[in-house]
Amino acid sequence: MNPTPLQSVSLALAGSGGAGVMTAGNMLLEAAALAGYYGLMTRTSGPQIRGGEAAAMLRLATFATDSQDDRFQVLAAIDWQNVGRFAAELPLGPDSVLVGDPAQGEAPEAFTRSGARFLPVPFKALAKSISGGWPNMVALGVLGGLLGLAPAALEGAVRKATRKGGEAMNAGIAAVRLGLAEAAKLEASFPLAAAPAAARRWLVTGNEAAGFGALQGGVRFVAAYPITPATELLEWMAPALTKVGGALVQAEDELASINMILGASYGGVPSLTATSGPGLALMTEALGLGVAAEVPIVVVDVMRTGPSTGIATKTEQADLNIALYGLHGDAPHVVVAPNSVADCLAATQWAVELAESLQLPAIVLSDQYFGQARAIVERPRSEPSAPSRLLAQPDTPDYKRYRVTESGVSPVAIPGARGITYTADGLEHNEKGTPSSQPADHLAQMEKRGRKLASADYAERWATVEGEGEFAVLTWGSCTGPVREAFERARRDGIKARLVSLRLLSPAQPDRLRDALRGVKRTLVVEQSFSGQFHRYLRAEYELPGEVHSLRRPGPLPFHPDEIHRKLLEWSRP
Repeated sequence: MNPTPLQSVSLALAGSGGAGVMTAGNMLLEAAALAGYYGLMTRTSGPQIRGGEAAAMLRLATFATDSQDDRFQVLAAIDWQNVGRFAAELPLGPDSVLVGDPAQGEAPEAFTRSGARFLPVPFKALAKSISGGWPNMVALGVLGGLLGLAPAALEGAVRKATRKGGEAMNAGIAAVRLGLAEAAKLEASFPLAAAPAAARRWLVTGNEAAGFGALQGGVRFVAAYPITPATELLEWMAPALTKVGGALVQAEDELASINMILGASYGGVPSLTATSGPGLALMTEALGLGVAAEVPIVVVDVMRTGPSTGIATKTEQADLNIALYGLHGDAPHVVVAPNSVADCLAATQWAVELAESLQLPAIVLSDQYFGQARAIVERPRSEPSAPSRLLAQPDTPDYKRYRVTESGVSPVAIPGARGITYTADGLEHNEKGTPSSQPADHLAQMEKRGRKLASADYAERWATVEGEGEFAVLTWGSCTGPVREAFERARRDGIKARLVSLRLLSPAQPDRLRDALRGVKRTLVVEQSFSGQFHRYLRAEYELPGEVHSLRRPGPLPFHPDEIHRKLLEWSRP
Protein backbone atom coordinates (compact mmCIF):
# COMPACT_ATOMS: atom_id res chain seq x y z
CA MET A 1 0.00 0.00 0.00
CA ASN A 2 1.39 3.39 -0.99
CA PRO A 3 1.60 6.00 1.78
CA THR A 4 -0.72 9.00 1.52
CA PRO A 5 1.10 11.94 -0.08
CA LEU A 6 1.93 14.68 2.39
CA GLN A 7 1.59 18.45 2.06
CA SER A 8 4.61 19.01 4.30
CA VAL A 9 7.57 16.94 5.44
CA SER A 10 10.15 17.93 8.07
CA LEU A 11 13.57 16.34 8.22
CA ALA A 12 16.99 17.00 9.68
CA LEU A 13 20.50 15.97 8.74
CA ALA A 14 23.12 16.01 11.50
CA GLY A 15 26.78 15.18 11.93
CA SER A 16 30.12 16.25 13.31
CA GLY A 17 32.39 18.93 11.87
CA GLY A 18 33.45 18.18 8.30
CA ALA A 19 30.54 15.81 7.64
CA GLY A 20 29.05 18.28 5.17
CA VAL A 21 25.53 18.32 6.56
CA MET A 22 24.94 21.98 5.62
CA THR A 23 26.15 21.32 2.09
CA ALA A 24 23.80 18.37 1.70
CA GLY A 25 20.95 20.30 3.32
CA ASN A 26 21.37 23.17 0.89
CA MET A 27 21.42 20.73 -2.03
CA LEU A 28 18.22 19.07 -0.81
CA LEU A 29 16.53 22.46 -0.59
CA GLU A 30 17.81 23.28 -4.08
CA ALA A 31 16.41 19.99 -5.37
CA ALA A 32 13.03 20.79 -3.83
CA ALA A 33 13.08 24.19 -5.54
CA LEU A 34 13.93 22.57 -8.88
CA ALA A 35 11.02 20.16 -8.36
CA GLY A 36 8.62 23.08 -7.76
CA TYR A 37 8.18 22.90 -3.98
CA TYR A 38 8.43 25.53 -1.27
CA GLY A 39 10.82 25.01 1.59
CA LEU A 40 12.69 26.34 4.58
CA MET A 41 16.08 25.34 5.98
CA THR A 42 17.28 26.54 9.35
CA ARG A 43 20.50 25.54 11.03
CA THR A 44 21.89 24.78 14.44
CA SER A 45 25.39 24.25 15.70
CA GLY A 46 27.24 24.16 18.99
CA PRO A 47 28.83 27.15 20.72
CA GLN A 48 31.77 27.11 18.33
CA ILE A 49 31.65 29.48 15.36
CA ARG A 50 33.24 27.06 12.92
CA GLY A 51 33.50 23.28 12.92
CA GLY A 52 31.93 20.92 15.43
CA GLU A 53 28.60 19.17 15.28
CA ALA A 54 25.76 20.77 13.34
CA ALA A 55 22.31 20.03 11.96
CA ALA A 56 20.45 21.24 8.90
CA MET A 57 16.71 21.36 9.60
CA LEU A 58 14.40 21.38 6.59
CA ARG A 59 10.74 21.63 5.92
CA LEU A 60 9.58 20.98 2.37
CA ALA A 61 5.98 21.72 1.46
CA THR A 62 3.43 22.39 -1.23
CA PHE A 63 2.78 25.80 0.36
CA ALA A 64 4.93 28.74 1.40
CA THR A 65 6.15 28.57 4.99
CA ASP A 66 8.36 30.52 7.39
CA SER A 67 7.99 28.06 10.27
CA GLN A 68 9.36 24.68 11.15
CA ASP A 69 6.67 22.14 12.00
CA ASP A 70 5.95 20.69 15.45
CA ARG A 71 7.94 17.47 14.87
CA PHE A 72 10.56 16.10 12.49
CA GLN A 73 9.52 12.99 10.60
CA VAL A 74 13.10 12.07 9.69
CA LEU A 75 16.40 12.59 11.49
CA ALA A 76 19.39 11.32 9.55
CA ALA A 77 22.89 11.44 11.03
CA ILE A 78 26.20 10.87 9.28
CA ASP A 79 27.54 10.15 12.78
CA TRP A 80 26.25 10.70 16.31
CA GLN A 81 29.17 12.67 17.82
CA ASN A 82 27.55 15.16 20.21
CA VAL A 83 24.40 15.27 18.05
CA GLY A 84 22.39 14.48 21.19
CA ARG A 85 22.90 18.06 22.36
CA PHE A 86 20.39 19.11 19.68
CA ALA A 87 17.59 16.91 21.04
CA ALA A 88 15.53 19.86 22.30
CA GLU A 89 15.76 21.49 18.87
CA LEU A 90 14.92 18.30 16.96
CA PRO A 91 11.67 17.00 18.48
CA LEU A 92 10.64 13.58 17.21
CA GLY A 93 7.54 11.44 17.68
CA PRO A 94 6.58 7.75 17.51
CA ASP A 95 5.93 8.09 13.79
CA SER A 96 9.41 9.51 13.16
CA VAL A 97 12.41 7.56 11.89
CA LEU A 98 16.11 7.76 12.71
CA VAL A 99 18.42 7.02 9.81
CA GLY A 100 22.00 6.33 10.81
CA ASP A 101 25.16 4.41 10.01
CA PRO A 102 25.34 1.34 12.29
CA ALA A 103 29.14 1.55 12.11
CA GLN A 104 28.93 4.90 13.91
CA GLY A 105 27.23 3.52 17.02
CA GLU A 106 23.71 3.82 18.31
CA ALA A 107 21.48 6.87 18.24
CA PRO A 108 21.47 8.81 21.55
CA GLU A 109 18.74 7.95 24.04
CA ALA A 110 17.53 11.55 23.79
CA PHE A 111 16.17 10.60 20.36
CA THR A 112 15.25 6.92 20.76
CA ARG A 113 13.02 7.50 23.79
CA SER A 114 10.64 9.38 21.48
CA GLY A 115 9.64 6.01 20.03
CA ALA A 116 11.20 6.79 16.65
CA ARG A 117 12.27 3.74 14.64
CA PHE A 118 15.92 3.27 13.71
CA LEU A 119 16.72 2.53 10.06
CA PRO A 120 20.34 1.51 9.40
CA VAL A 121 22.13 2.88 6.33
CA PRO A 122 25.91 2.37 5.94
CA PHE A 123 26.64 5.89 4.72
CA LYS A 124 30.43 5.66 4.93
CA ALA A 125 30.75 2.17 3.44
CA LEU A 126 28.54 3.15 0.50
CA ALA A 127 30.54 6.33 -0.04
CA LYS A 128 33.83 4.39 -0.04
CA SER A 129 32.54 2.23 -2.90
CA ILE A 130 32.73 5.33 -5.14
CA SER A 131 35.98 7.03 -6.03
CA GLY A 132 35.73 10.45 -4.41
CA GLY A 133 32.37 9.63 -2.82
CA TRP A 134 31.15 11.38 0.30
CA PRO A 135 28.68 10.09 2.93
CA ASN A 136 26.70 13.33 2.90
CA MET A 137 25.90 12.81 -0.80
CA VAL A 138 24.66 9.30 -0.04
CA ALA A 139 22.50 10.85 2.70
CA LEU A 140 21.19 13.39 0.18
CA GLY A 141 20.03 10.52 -2.02
CA VAL A 142 18.45 8.66 0.90
CA LEU A 143 16.50 11.71 2.07
CA GLY A 144 15.43 12.57 -1.47
CA GLY A 145 14.24 9.01 -1.93
CA LEU A 146 12.22 9.04 1.30
CA LEU A 147 10.50 12.22 0.07
CA GLY A 148 9.90 10.92 -3.43
CA LEU A 149 11.84 13.76 -5.06
CA ALA A 150 12.62 13.23 -8.73
CA PRO A 151 16.16 11.92 -9.30
CA ALA A 152 16.60 14.60 -11.97
CA ALA A 153 16.00 17.31 -9.36
CA LEU A 154 18.53 15.80 -6.95
CA GLU A 155 21.14 15.41 -9.68
CA GLY A 156 20.39 18.93 -10.89
CA ALA A 157 21.16 20.27 -7.42
CA VAL A 158 24.48 18.42 -7.41
CA ARG A 159 25.36 19.81 -10.83
CA LYS A 160 24.51 23.33 -9.73
CA ALA A 161 26.66 23.01 -6.60
CA THR A 162 29.62 21.59 -8.55
CA ARG A 163 29.57 23.94 -11.51
CA LYS A 164 33.08 23.02 -12.61
CA GLY A 165 31.87 19.48 -13.20
CA GLY A 166 34.50 16.80 -13.48
CA GLU A 167 35.17 14.07 -10.96
CA ALA A 168 33.54 15.85 -8.00
CA MET A 169 30.24 16.18 -9.84
CA ASN A 170 30.31 12.63 -11.14
CA ALA A 171 31.13 11.24 -7.70
CA GLY A 172 28.33 13.29 -6.14
CA ILE A 173 25.76 12.06 -8.65
CA ALA A 174 26.90 8.45 -8.22
CA ALA A 175 26.59 8.76 -4.43
CA VAL A 176 23.11 10.25 -4.73
CA ARG A 177 22.04 7.34 -6.92
CA LEU A 178 23.36 4.89 -4.34
CA GLY A 179 21.37 6.73 -1.68
CA LEU A 180 18.20 6.60 -3.78
CA ALA A 181 18.61 2.85 -4.20
CA GLU A 182 19.15 2.45 -0.45
CA ALA A 183 16.02 4.50 0.32
CA ALA A 184 13.94 2.11 -1.81
CA LYS A 185 14.94 -0.71 0.56
CA LEU A 186 13.86 1.07 3.73
CA GLU A 187 10.54 0.31 5.38
CA ALA A 188 9.51 3.94 5.45
CA SER A 189 8.64 6.74 3.08
CA PHE A 190 7.25 10.25 3.42
CA PRO A 191 6.23 11.17 -0.13
CA LEU A 192 5.39 14.78 -0.86
CA ALA A 193 2.16 15.53 -2.71
CA ALA A 194 2.43 16.90 -6.21
CA ALA A 195 4.24 20.22 -6.40
CA PRO A 196 2.16 23.36 -7.04
CA ALA A 197 2.16 25.07 -10.42
CA ALA A 198 5.60 26.24 -11.47
CA ALA A 199 6.42 29.85 -10.66
CA ARG A 200 9.48 32.07 -10.55
CA ARG A 201 10.70 31.64 -7.00
CA TRP A 202 13.81 32.68 -5.12
CA LEU A 203 16.04 30.49 -2.99
CA VAL A 204 17.40 33.08 -0.56
CA THR A 205 18.50 33.66 3.03
CA GLY A 206 17.18 36.49 5.17
CA ASN A 207 20.66 38.05 5.20
CA GLU A 208 20.83 37.96 1.40
CA ALA A 209 17.33 39.41 1.13
CA ALA A 210 18.24 42.23 3.52
CA GLY A 211 21.34 43.00 1.46
CA PHE A 212 19.31 43.17 -1.72
CA GLY A 213 16.74 45.39 -0.01
CA ALA A 214 19.53 47.74 1.04
CA LEU A 215 20.73 48.02 -2.56
CA GLN A 216 17.17 48.59 -3.77
CA GLY A 217 16.85 51.34 -1.18
CA GLY A 218 19.90 53.09 -2.58
CA VAL A 219 22.69 52.05 -0.18
CA ARG A 220 26.06 52.42 -1.89
CA PHE A 221 28.46 52.32 1.06
CA VAL A 222 28.81 49.70 3.76
CA ALA A 223 31.32 49.57 6.60
CA ALA A 224 31.19 46.70 9.03
CA TYR A 225 33.04 44.39 11.36
CA PRO A 226 32.20 40.67 10.93
CA ILE A 227 30.01 39.17 13.63
CA THR A 228 27.85 36.04 13.77
CA PRO A 229 25.11 35.82 12.52
CA ALA A 230 25.30 39.01 10.39
CA THR A 231 28.51 38.22 8.52
CA GLU A 232 26.77 36.57 5.55
CA LEU A 233 24.90 39.81 4.86
CA LEU A 234 28.23 41.61 4.51
CA GLU A 235 29.75 38.80 2.44
CA TRP A 236 26.81 39.02 0.03
CA MET A 237 26.94 42.80 -0.22
CA ALA A 238 30.70 43.07 -0.86
CA PRO A 239 30.59 41.88 -4.50
CA ALA A 240 27.04 43.14 -5.07
CA LEU A 241 28.01 46.72 -4.21
CA THR A 242 30.81 46.78 -6.76
CA LYS A 243 28.29 45.96 -9.50
CA VAL A 244 26.33 49.16 -8.75
CA GLY A 245 29.27 51.46 -8.17
CA GLY A 246 29.35 51.13 -4.39
CA ALA A 247 31.92 49.88 -1.91
CA LEU A 248 32.26 47.88 1.31
CA VAL A 249 35.01 48.50 3.86
CA GLN A 250 35.83 46.06 6.65
CA ALA A 251 36.44 48.25 9.69
CA GLU A 252 38.66 47.39 12.63
CA ASP A 253 35.68 47.24 15.00
CA GLU A 254 32.02 48.20 15.39
CA LEU A 255 32.83 51.72 16.63
CA ALA A 256 34.81 52.43 13.47
CA SER A 257 32.17 50.92 11.20
CA ILE A 258 29.29 53.09 12.38
CA ASN A 259 31.40 56.24 12.37
CA MET A 260 32.52 55.42 8.83
CA ILE A 261 28.94 55.19 7.60
CA LEU A 262 28.08 58.44 9.40
CA GLY A 263 30.90 60.09 7.48
CA ALA A 264 29.87 58.58 4.15
CA SER A 265 26.25 59.56 4.66
CA TYR A 266 27.27 63.08 5.69
CA GLY A 267 28.99 63.16 2.32
CA GLY A 268 25.73 62.31 0.58
CA VAL A 269 25.97 58.53 0.11
CA PRO A 270 23.21 56.30 1.61
CA SER A 271 25.08 54.02 4.02
CA LEU A 272 24.57 50.89 6.15
CA THR A 273 26.26 48.63 8.63
CA ALA A 274 25.23 45.19 9.87
CA THR A 275 25.94 43.70 13.27
CA SER A 276 24.48 41.67 16.14
CA GLY A 277 23.65 42.53 19.74
CA PRO A 278 27.19 43.01 21.11
CA GLY A 279 28.00 45.28 18.17
CA LEU A 280 24.80 47.29 18.55
CA ALA A 281 25.70 47.93 22.18
CA LEU A 282 28.96 49.51 21.03
CA MET A 283 27.20 51.62 18.42
CA THR A 284 24.67 53.40 20.62
CA GLU A 285 26.75 56.55 21.19
CA ALA A 286 27.30 57.04 17.46
CA LEU A 287 23.61 56.39 16.80
CA GLY A 288 22.90 59.34 19.07
CA LEU A 289 25.30 61.43 16.98
CA GLY A 290 23.28 60.49 13.92
CA VAL A 291 20.10 61.68 15.64
CA ALA A 292 21.61 64.98 16.83
CA ALA A 293 23.35 65.78 13.54
CA GLU A 294 20.41 64.41 11.51
CA VAL A 295 22.58 62.11 9.43
CA PRO A 296 20.64 59.18 7.90
CA ILE A 297 22.13 55.70 8.41
CA VAL A 298 20.81 52.14 8.62
CA VAL A 299 21.98 49.53 11.13
CA VAL A 300 20.83 45.93 10.56
CA ASP A 301 20.94 44.00 13.84
CA VAL A 302 20.75 40.25 13.19
CA MET A 303 19.93 39.34 16.78
CA ARG A 304 21.41 36.38 18.63
CA THR A 305 21.08 34.92 22.11
CA GLY A 306 22.49 37.19 24.82
CA PRO A 307 23.51 38.82 27.04
CA SER A 308 27.18 39.54 26.28
CA THR A 309 28.63 36.92 23.91
CA GLY A 310 25.67 34.70 24.79
CA ILE A 311 25.14 31.90 22.28
CA ALA A 312 26.43 33.37 19.05
CA THR A 313 24.90 30.71 16.79
CA LYS A 314 21.35 30.77 18.22
CA THR A 315 18.38 33.09 17.81
CA GLU A 316 16.52 35.38 20.21
CA GLN A 317 14.48 38.62 20.15
CA ALA A 318 16.03 40.24 23.21
CA ASP A 319 17.70 43.25 21.54
CA LEU A 320 14.33 44.98 21.39
CA ASN A 321 14.91 47.13 24.48
CA ILE A 322 18.31 48.41 23.41
CA ALA A 323 17.05 49.14 19.89
CA LEU A 324 14.07 51.10 21.22
CA TYR A 325 15.50 52.78 24.30
CA GLY A 326 19.27 52.29 24.33
CA LEU A 327 20.30 55.69 22.98
CA HIS A 328 21.48 58.48 25.29
CA GLY A 329 18.89 61.20 25.93
CA ASP A 330 15.68 61.63 23.98
CA ALA A 331 16.83 60.42 20.57
CA PRO A 332 14.00 59.85 18.07
CA HIS A 333 14.85 57.15 15.54
CA VAL A 334 13.17 54.39 13.54
CA VAL A 335 13.08 50.67 14.37
CA VAL A 336 11.74 48.27 11.74
CA ALA A 337 11.40 44.47 11.90
CA PRO A 338 10.81 42.02 9.02
CA ASN A 339 8.22 39.32 9.62
CA SER A 340 9.42 36.71 7.10
CA VAL A 341 12.55 35.69 5.24
CA ALA A 342 11.26 37.39 2.10
CA ASP A 343 10.21 40.47 4.09
CA CYS A 344 13.85 41.03 5.08
CA LEU A 345 14.12 42.60 1.62
CA ALA A 346 11.12 44.93 1.91
CA ALA A 347 11.76 45.87 5.55
CA THR A 348 15.40 46.79 4.91
CA GLN A 349 14.53 48.77 1.79
CA TRP A 350 11.82 50.60 3.75
CA ALA A 351 14.31 51.36 6.55
CA VAL A 352 16.65 52.97 4.02
CA GLU A 353 13.76 55.05 2.62
CA LEU A 354 12.74 56.19 6.10
CA ALA A 355 16.28 57.01 7.15
CA GLU A 356 16.91 59.05 4.00
CA SER A 357 13.59 60.89 3.92
CA LEU A 358 13.51 61.65 7.66
CA GLN A 359 17.28 62.23 8.02
CA LEU A 360 17.80 59.96 11.02
CA PRO A 361 19.16 56.52 11.99
CA ALA A 362 17.02 53.48 11.31
CA ILE A 363 17.55 50.09 12.97
CA VAL A 364 16.40 46.86 11.31
CA LEU A 365 15.80 44.08 13.85
CA SER A 366 16.30 40.77 12.07
CA ASP A 367 17.55 37.66 13.92
CA GLN A 368 19.60 34.51 13.45
CA TYR A 369 16.51 32.50 12.51
CA PHE A 370 15.75 34.78 9.57
CA GLY A 371 19.28 35.80 8.75
CA GLN A 372 20.73 32.31 8.33
CA ALA A 373 17.55 30.55 7.23
CA ARG A 374 17.36 29.68 3.54
CA ALA A 375 13.89 29.59 2.05
CA ILE A 376 12.12 29.02 -1.26
CA VAL A 377 9.89 32.07 -1.60
CA GLU A 378 7.81 33.80 -4.23
CA ARG A 379 9.87 36.28 -6.20
CA PRO A 380 9.38 39.57 -4.30
CA ARG A 381 7.98 42.53 -6.15
CA SER A 382 10.59 45.19 -5.63
CA GLU A 383 11.63 48.26 -7.54
CA PRO A 384 14.57 50.54 -6.70
CA SER A 385 13.63 53.42 -4.41
CA ALA A 386 13.74 56.94 -5.76
CA PRO A 387 16.23 59.21 -3.94
CA SER A 388 14.33 60.79 -1.04
CA ARG A 389 16.91 62.91 0.80
CA LEU A 390 15.88 66.57 0.77
CA LEU A 391 18.92 68.41 -0.60
CA ALA A 392 19.71 72.11 -0.34
CA GLN A 393 20.61 73.97 -3.50
CA PRO A 394 23.96 75.80 -3.74
CA ASP A 395 23.89 79.46 -2.73
CA THR A 396 20.55 79.10 -0.90
CA PRO A 397 19.90 82.49 0.73
CA ASP A 398 20.00 82.48 4.55
CA TYR A 399 20.71 78.73 4.60
CA LYS A 400 20.04 77.11 7.96
CA ARG A 401 20.78 73.38 8.08
CA TYR A 402 18.57 72.79 11.09
CA ARG A 403 15.82 75.23 10.18
CA VAL A 404 12.65 74.56 12.16
CA THR A 405 10.06 73.33 9.66
CA GLU A 406 6.52 72.06 9.90
CA SER A 407 7.56 68.50 9.01
CA GLY A 408 10.79 68.62 11.04
CA VAL A 409 12.80 67.84 7.91
CA SER A 410 15.09 70.59 6.61
CA PRO A 411 17.24 70.62 3.45
CA VAL A 412 20.71 69.13 3.91
CA ALA A 413 23.83 70.50 2.23
CA ILE A 414 26.32 68.13 0.66
CA PRO A 415 29.89 69.06 1.71
CA GLY A 416 31.51 71.23 -0.93
CA ALA A 417 28.28 72.77 -2.17
CA ARG A 418 28.83 76.49 -2.70
CA GLY A 419 27.54 78.92 -0.10
CA ILE A 420 25.80 76.46 2.23
CA THR A 421 28.46 75.07 4.55
CA TYR A 422 27.47 74.14 8.09
CA THR A 423 28.72 72.42 11.23
CA ALA A 424 27.41 68.95 12.12
CA ASP A 425 28.41 67.40 15.45
CA GLY A 426 26.91 65.99 18.61
CA LEU A 427 26.49 69.28 20.44
CA GLU A 428 23.08 70.82 20.70
CA HIS A 429 22.78 73.70 18.25
CA ASN A 430 20.58 76.42 16.87
CA GLU A 431 19.03 76.42 13.41
CA LYS A 432 22.34 77.32 11.74
CA GLY A 433 24.20 74.49 13.45
CA THR A 434 26.09 76.74 15.83
CA PRO A 435 26.55 75.00 19.21
CA SER A 436 24.13 76.35 21.78
CA SER A 437 23.29 75.69 25.42
CA GLN A 438 20.17 77.84 25.36
CA PRO A 439 17.01 76.08 26.61
CA ALA A 440 14.97 77.59 23.78
CA ASP A 441 17.29 76.14 21.12
CA HIS A 442 17.32 72.71 22.78
CA LEU A 443 13.53 72.63 22.97
CA ALA A 444 13.13 73.81 19.39
CA GLN A 445 15.51 71.16 18.05
CA MET A 446 13.98 68.40 20.19
CA GLU A 447 10.52 69.28 18.90
CA LYS A 448 11.88 69.43 15.35
CA ARG A 449 13.41 65.95 15.59
CA GLY A 450 10.26 64.56 17.16
CA ARG A 451 8.01 66.04 14.46
CA LYS A 452 9.82 64.02 11.80
CA LEU A 453 8.49 60.78 13.21
CA ALA A 454 5.04 62.19 13.96
CA SER A 455 4.52 63.66 10.50
CA ALA A 456 5.79 60.72 8.44
CA ASP A 457 3.32 58.58 6.51
CA TYR A 458 3.89 54.90 7.30
CA ALA A 459 0.76 53.82 5.41
CA GLU A 460 -0.14 50.13 5.71
CA ARG A 461 3.43 48.98 6.14
CA TRP A 462 3.38 49.55 9.91
CA ALA A 463 2.07 45.98 10.51
CA THR A 464 0.65 42.84 8.97
CA VAL A 465 -2.99 42.50 10.04
CA GLU A 466 -4.91 39.34 9.18
CA GLY A 467 -8.18 37.67 10.23
CA GLU A 468 -11.06 38.70 12.44
CA GLY A 469 -12.70 37.72 15.71
CA GLU A 470 -12.59 38.39 19.44
CA PHE A 471 -9.17 36.78 19.91
CA ALA A 472 -5.95 38.43 18.77
CA VAL A 473 -2.31 37.45 18.76
CA LEU A 474 0.25 40.24 18.77
CA THR A 475 3.74 39.30 17.69
CA TRP A 476 6.73 40.41 15.65
CA GLY A 477 9.70 39.17 13.69
CA SER A 478 10.38 35.45 13.35
CA CYS A 479 7.52 34.50 15.69
CA THR A 480 5.12 35.52 12.91
CA GLY A 481 5.55 32.31 10.90
CA PRO A 482 4.44 29.84 13.59
CA VAL A 483 1.64 32.19 14.67
CA ARG A 484 0.34 32.39 11.11
CA GLU A 485 0.35 28.61 10.75
CA ALA A 486 -1.42 28.21 14.10
CA PHE A 487 -4.10 30.56 12.76
CA GLU A 488 -4.61 28.35 9.71
CA ARG A 489 -5.14 25.35 11.97
CA ALA A 490 -7.51 27.34 14.19
CA ARG A 491 -9.58 28.39 11.19
CA ARG A 492 -10.02 24.72 10.26
CA ASP A 493 -11.34 24.22 13.80
CA GLY A 494 -13.85 27.01 13.28
CA ILE A 495 -12.01 29.52 15.50
CA LYS A 496 -11.88 33.13 14.42
CA ALA A 497 -8.85 35.13 15.46
CA ARG A 498 -6.71 38.07 14.41
CA LEU A 499 -3.01 38.24 13.75
CA VAL A 500 -1.12 41.52 14.16
CA SER A 501 2.59 41.39 13.43
CA LEU A 502 4.26 44.76 13.98
CA ARG A 503 6.82 45.84 11.38
CA LEU A 504 7.21 49.40 12.66
CA LEU A 505 8.32 49.16 16.28
CA SER A 506 9.36 52.79 16.66
CA PRO A 507 7.66 55.16 16.53
CA ALA A 508 4.62 53.52 18.13
CA GLN A 509 1.32 53.64 16.23
CA PRO A 510 -1.37 53.58 18.95
CA ASP A 511 -4.23 54.79 16.74
CA ARG A 512 -3.57 52.17 14.08
CA LEU A 513 -3.29 49.33 16.60
CA ARG A 514 -6.45 50.47 18.37
CA ASP A 515 -8.34 50.22 15.08
CA ALA A 516 -6.81 46.82 14.30
CA LEU A 517 -7.91 45.46 17.71
CA ARG A 518 -11.37 46.99 17.82
CA GLY A 519 -13.78 44.45 19.33
CA VAL A 520 -11.02 42.16 20.65
CA LYS A 521 -11.65 40.67 24.12
CA ARG A 522 -8.52 38.56 24.57
CA THR A 523 -4.99 39.28 23.38
CA LEU A 524 -2.01 36.94 23.40
CA VAL A 525 1.47 38.44 23.04
CA VAL A 526 3.98 35.97 21.56
CA GLU A 527 7.72 36.69 21.66
CA GLN A 528 11.12 35.08 22.09
CA SER A 529 12.56 36.86 25.11
CA PHE A 530 12.90 35.84 28.74
CA SER A 531 11.63 39.05 30.33
CA GLY A 532 8.78 39.76 27.94
CA GLN A 533 10.34 42.84 26.37
CA PHE A 534 7.72 43.06 23.61
CA HIS A 535 4.87 42.66 26.09
CA ARG A 536 6.30 45.41 28.28
CA TYR A 537 6.80 47.66 25.26
CA LEU A 538 3.17 47.18 24.20
CA ARG A 539 1.96 47.94 27.73
CA ALA A 540 4.03 51.12 27.78
CA GLU A 541 3.12 52.48 24.36
CA TYR A 542 -0.37 51.10 23.65
CA GLU A 543 -3.74 50.52 25.29
CA LEU A 544 -4.51 46.84 24.75
CA PRO A 545 -8.17 45.77 25.01
CA GLY A 546 -9.53 43.00 27.23
CA GLU A 547 -7.48 40.26 28.83
CA VAL A 548 -3.81 40.31 27.86
CA HIS A 549 -1.60 37.26 28.27
CA SER A 550 2.08 36.74 27.49
CA LEU A 551 3.48 33.62 25.81
CA ARG A 552 7.24 33.99 25.87
CA ARG A 553 10.51 32.19 26.30
CA PRO A 554 14.14 32.99 25.56
CA GLY A 555 16.08 31.59 22.65
CA PRO A 556 17.25 29.40 21.18
CA LEU A 557 14.12 27.25 20.87
CA PRO A 558 11.67 28.70 18.33
CA PHE A 559 7.94 28.49 18.82
CA HIS A 560 6.07 25.73 17.04
CA PRO A 561 2.58 26.23 15.59
CA ASP A 562 1.05 23.64 17.91
CA GLU A 563 1.84 25.70 21.03
CA ILE A 564 -0.10 28.71 19.77
CA HIS A 565 -2.85 26.56 18.26
CA ARG A 566 -3.46 24.89 21.64
CA LYS A 567 -3.71 28.27 23.32
CA LEU A 568 -6.32 29.41 20.79
CA LEU A 569 -8.27 26.18 21.36
CA GLU A 570 -8.13 26.75 25.11
CA TRP A 571 -9.49 30.28 24.70
CA SER A 572 -12.32 29.12 22.45
CA ARG A 573 -13.88 26.99 25.15
CA PRO A 574 -16.88 28.61 26.92
